[in-house]
Order: sequence, then structure tokens, then C-alpha cells
Amino acid sequence: MNHALAHVPEIEPPFRPANTLGTSPRSAPFIHRPTVRFSGLPANRDSLLEQLHEILDQRLLTPLFQPIVDMRKGVIMGYEGLIRGPSDSPLHSPISLFKAASSYDLTVKVEHLCRRVVLEQFLHLGLSGKLFLNVSPECLLQRDVKHGETLGYIRELGISPDRVIIELTENQPTYDYDLLREAVSHYRSMGFEIAIDDLGEGFSSLRLWSELRPEYVKVDMHFIQGINQDPVKQQFVRSIQEIAKNAGTSVIAEGIETIAELLVIKDLEIACAQGYYIARPHGQPAAALSAEVVKSLGPGNSPGGDGASGPAPERSAGAGECAPRRLRAVTAAKLLRYAPPVTTDTPNCKVFEMFNRAPDLQSIAVVSDDLPLGIINRYAAIERFAHPYWRDLHGRKSCIYLMDSEPVVVEMGITVQELSRIMVEADRRQMANGFILTDQGKYQGVGTSHDLMAEITKLQIDAAKYANPLTQLPGNVPISEHIDQLLEIQAKFSACYCDLDHFKPYNDVYGYHKGDDVIQLLGRILTASCDPDLDFVGHIGGDDFMILFRSDDVEARCQSILERFAQAIVEFSSSEDQQRGGYFTEDRQGNKTFCPLISLSLGLVVADPGAYASHHQVSVAVAGAKKQAKKIAGNSLFVERRSQRVRLPEA
Repeated sequence: MNHALAHVPEIEPPFRPANTLGTSPRSAPFIHRPTVRFSGLPANRDSLLEQLHEILDQRLLTPLFQPIVDMRKGVIMGYEGLIRGPSDSPLHSPISLFKAASSYDLTVKVEHLCRRVVLEQFLHLGLSGKLFLNVSPECLLQRDVKHGETLGYIRELGISPDRVIIELTENQPTYDYDLLREAVSHYRSMGFEIAIDDLGEGFSSLRLWSELRPEYVKVDMHFIQGINQDPVKQQFVRSIQEIAKNAGTSVIAEGIETIAELLVIKDLEIACAQGYYIARPHGQPAAALSAEVVKSLGPGNSPGGDGASGPAPERSAGAGECAPRRLRAVTAAKLLRYAPPVTTDTPNCKVFEMFNRAPDLQSIAVVSDDLPLGIINRYAAIERFAHPYWRDLHGRKSCIYLMDSEPVVVEMGITVQELSRIMVEADRRQMANGFILTDQGKYQGVGTSHDLMAEITKLQIDAAKYANPLTQLPGNVPISEHIDQLLEIQAKFSACYCDLDHFKPYNDVYGYHKGDDVIQLLGRILTASCDPDLDFVGHIGGDDFMILFRSDDVEARCQSILERFAQAIVEFSSSEDQQRGGYFTEDRQGNKTFCPLISLSLGLVVADPGAYASHHQVSVAVAGAKKQAKKIAGNSLFVERRSQRVRLPEA
């Protein structure tokens, strides 16, 4: 399954092209034809069949392409071809398109057209690299198909067979493995390569891998999303990578949505990657990676890289900023529900029928050329129809009578936290309407406020678990788990122990309320000085904190922390104490003693891959570095540069 469409049910699963191209292609390159409008859902099967024939006759399909990146070279190695039906049509989604085609025995013709338009547009756009074409095994095994027509057609287009990868997308169990091996062998003999989609999901993907020995396997997005927080997923992907090395197969990780996921995939030495973070599917995809992705893949952003970009800019850090990185990684795409949109030509009675057929449908979007115009709320529409004579008077009129022309429209990449803020600040009626989700401005589906609140609640519960109640930063358990995850994937990182000097005397003089304010100040400074996508900030307890850096400019960030703390702490003591550089207090024997002002000590340990075996060893090492830092007067940083590899006992 293609990652970028994982949250877009209307184009999932991708199209399943037939294994033949039939008649000769048109001489002109493929140009996207104008979309024919359909008003609402078809009232009967004859209408559906008519729309299918219209799609076939007028080639009313739109191809999309999503880049796949070579992780080692940091370049686009190819594109996956995807398909959409006509906009404003119940057949816009491939799953609906092929379900309808199957009911009329038109599957082969529709798949035939899908492959043609994707191949032609791939050539027309001049895209480089390889083209991944989705094919279901059952279509590959059709006995009445002339395999040679595929080769002849792509040669007429001028595309070399070694640039085309047949991506097997399994939608039902495969039982005739002997026949499938024969078909795959035939395609290989013509120069094609083979890929298996959704490894780890479906009916028998591991068996397919063993039987077919494909050149590529795509790991299902379930095992990629959140992999930076889940050691079980990391172990699964690591095992797949080991098998792939022995089998001569390249692994493609699909579903990458964050830089943190990308870096874990990079650490695991996965060959290729695909997902929203790299690029979304588009009718005219970019020929090169964005600067952000290039930087992520380059040595400067690799764990332990030599680049230096300077500390992150300071920002306010409330409870949301102190939440674990997983909280910030969840986007609105997770809330997407596909609902066929309508246009201004759609009559009110059609909208009412759509709500009747889908009891769980809360809202329907009104679009024009895939651009959202408004939203129709279920309960508002039903209430209108409940009025006497309303259906007779307005049933045939345009659905703009039911439409709210000021909907909340957001991109799918927005975080659920930001979406929550938008919904709270919007008009109260929008809570009932829900929101419209778009991809680069184009309609993708709708979301409900109930789903948003459920997701926010879940994330808040996850964030609060083991969190320090004063700073809301992760506590000891998440810190230890995070260290073990980094050690497990053999990532290079730096552990920094942060401890306040002379904090207890300060508490005795100024009171614990002031002491709590100082601790919260330090938590905000640490969070603001770290990269939220790479670094992890935890609160051990009291005035002790831990940072796990994966940024490549660690010492610069530590110096920034010391400078920020030195500037901010001045406000937390009296001018008299500031002038004399400290304050008087009593020791345990009741003797009056002078204590210096609060300062900050940072003990930093660089953890090279293989240097430590567990979080216990890292904790001991970083505690030692902190003790050395505390021997230095004032705000100080001690870097433990010795890194000894752990010797494991011999078997």
C-alpha cells in the first residue's frame, strides 16, 4: 500500500492494472482530459454502468505519482503510479471504481486503461528513474492474456522494460503459487522487475516473498509509522532487513511521516523510502527532493554527523511543547474519513439520500474541481427536510441551500494539536460540522470533531503517563526506554545530565514555590534549545534533567542552554543577593553559611554505536560526567570524550 494514500481511502488501494495493454496506443502523448461532472451518487445500476462506459470511452482517469527515494544516494530512484477516477463522481476512488467494474465484468478494461494512462503520463512528464505499477496477482494470472502486448506497448512509448517494476498488491489469498512463479518468470524474461507491496499485512505476503524472490519488498506502513517510539516495530523491520540482505532484495519503507521515522529507517540501513515526509502524490511530482529531505538524508543530519546548524530558535514552551515527540508527530491525516463530495449542481434530495444511505456520515463537502466550497451538516439537512413541504419546494434545488459556506478547511499534514486550536477558535457551529481535509488544496475527505477530541485525549493520556507533574516532561521510565531504543538501533547519540548547583539552599531561602519556578524555567530552556524532531528532553526528578541529543551540533546547543539560563536566572533572586553573588543560610548544625547563586552544570557523554549495552551503563557514565561538571564553578559543561566499546562475554 502506498503510504501517502494511507489516510486517503478514496485512492486506496492503488489501481490494479491488467497485464495487457491491448490495442495500439494513441500517437499523441497523454494529456489529462477535462473532467466530466457527475451529480451525486447514481440512482441505479444503469446509471453506474453508463458512468463506467463514459470513463472508458473518454479516458476519464487521472494519474498521480509519488517519489521513492534512494536512502544511500539521497536521490529519487523512481515513482509509484496511482490513479483517480473522475472528480465529483462516486467512482473517484479506485476501490469504488474497481468494485463497480467487477460487478459489470469490466475489470480488465478498466485496469487496461489505468495502466495506459499511467505509462503515457509518466513518459509525457519526462520523469526519471523507475515506475512502480500496481498489479494484483489474480490479474497477473489471467490465462487468456497475451503477455507480449505489454512489452510491445511500452516499447512503442519508448520506455525500457527495466524501468518498469510490477508491484504486486495482494487483495485476496493467492493459492496457485506455481502459476504465479511462472507468470513472474515470464515478465522477468522480458526485462521487468518485481516488487511485493504491504509486507507484513494481508494474506500471505511472506509466502509470496519466499516463492517469487522479488527485487523489492515494501514494508507495510503499520510497521513504519511511530517506529521511533516502538522497539517491537524496530525489531520487525530489522529482521526484514536481515532477510532482504540474504535474499538480494531491496527494502522500501513506506508510510514515513516524520524526520524521526526517517532517521530510524536510515539507521536500520533500509535501501529506499516513501511517504508524506518525503513527498506527497501529485499529478506533476517534483523531479528532485526538497532541501529539508536532502538535509535529513545527508551526513550533516545523520547521527553523529559533522554538520552544524546552530541551536534551535527559542520559542515558548508550555505543556504542549513539553510533551513527547510522538504527540507532535500525529497529523490530521489520521482523522480522515472519505466521503464522496457533491457539487453545486447536486440537488438537495440527492444529499438527503446520501445521508440516508450512510448513517455514520456526519458531513458532506461541496466542491468545484476538487476545491472545497462549503460543508453540509447531517442534522441541519435532516431538520430542513423534516419541515412540512420542504422536500416538495426545495428538493430539486441546488444543495447550496443546505451548505455552510465558511467551513474549516485544513491540510492533512497539520498536527492534531494545531487543528484542535483552530476548531476551538472557530464558530461554535463548526464543532458540529467537522472539518474538510485537503492535500495541496485538493479535497481528500472530511473529519469529525468527535474523532479529533478522541485522538487529542488519547495523546494527552499517553503524554501524561510517567510524565513529571511539575514540567510535564517524560520521567524516568520513558527516559530509560528511549535510551534502550537508541542503543537497540545502534544510533549515535549524546546523553546530557542537567543539574542545578546550590538549589537546596535556594529553596530554604526563597521557599519551594520559587524553587518550582526555577525548575519550570529550566525545563522550558532545555526544550527550547533542542530540536523537537531529533532530541529528547526528560525530567528525572527534582532539579535533575536528561537530554538525549541526536542533533549534530550538541556542544553548541549546550552552550546556548548555559547562556540562556545565566540570563534568565537573574530575575529569581533579590538585587542584594545578586550584588554579593549569593545568600546566607544555615547548615544542618545551625551555623550561618554563605552559598553562591544558583548555577547549572551539564555533563555530556557521546554514545557511539556499540559503546554501551543498556540504559544503566549510559546512566552511570553520564552521572560521572555531571559530577565532573559540578567541580567547575558557575555555569559549566563537562564533555566526557572517552568512549569505550562494551565487551560482550564470549559464547
